[in-house]
Amino acid sequence: MGADVRTVVTGVTGRMGQMLGQLVRDTDGFTLAGGTEKEGHASVGLDVGLACHLGQLEVPVVASLDEALERADVVIDFTTPEASVQHARACARHKVALVVGSTGFSDEAKAEVAEAAKVVPVVMSPNMSIGVNLVIELAAQLATRLGKDFDIDVLEAHHRHKKDAPSGTALRLADEIARALLRRPEVIRSSRVGVTGPRRREEIGVQTLRGGDVVGEHTVYFFGDGERIELTHRATSREQFGRGALRAARWVKGRAPGLYGMSDVLGS
Repeated sequence: MGADVRTVVTGVTGRMGQMLGQLVRDTDGFTLAGGTEKEGHASVGLDVGLACHLGQLEVPVVASLDEALERADVVIDFTTPEASVQHARACARHKVALVVGSTGFSDEAKAEVAEAAKVVPVVMSPNMSIGVNLVIELAAQLATRLGKDFDIDVLEAHHRHKKDAPSGTALRLADEIARALLRRPEVIRSSRVGVTGPRRREEIGVQTLRGGDVVGEHTVYFFGDGERIELTHRATSREQFGRGALRAARWVKGRAPGLYGMSDVLGS
């Protein structure tokens, strides 16, 4: 099986960070090598285990990712695009692999992460769920089989606290469908307001819902004349994002530099 994957979790005291810390602690083949929080956070200097209610782990929370990388194989990052860019730069400096699950990246921020991936292997995905990534693959295949006579829309729903819209997963769904149908990215339409006129045949719509504590739901609608197909993935727990991230971390350790996605991890 080889040595454990020595893993650093960024934003370790947040909701996702705490869950990732627990998964790393409890999963065979992984060792929690460090945790970070932003400068000035109350948990900096505390034991990661105590800060995250996991019991003493003899691993400190640090404000500098550079410090934590001295004993790491992989960093798992579910923070913000701005922080993720800084983390990618630090990983490149220390030659440590990176798994990024943050969402809401600008084109410029994506380019920054891609630059780091020239030096170290990076798995970057807006959704680390194994199930939803297989749904993305199936949606592209289904679009190809159905052909141009079906109209396609993507509907996504998330909790009220999510900051970016549409979700990165919804945009990825639309992008992969457009790619499968050999359509330009410009056909993806994320807003319909006012007198929009008849729907263009090649258009792929992306619609957004926000409310409550919805972890994440994505449905692809294929509208035909006299029939409709719906392909849905519903996340009921954030843990499945964490388990996907750990699978990515195990896979990316020791890989050649490059920018990878979950399709690479899953062998699709």
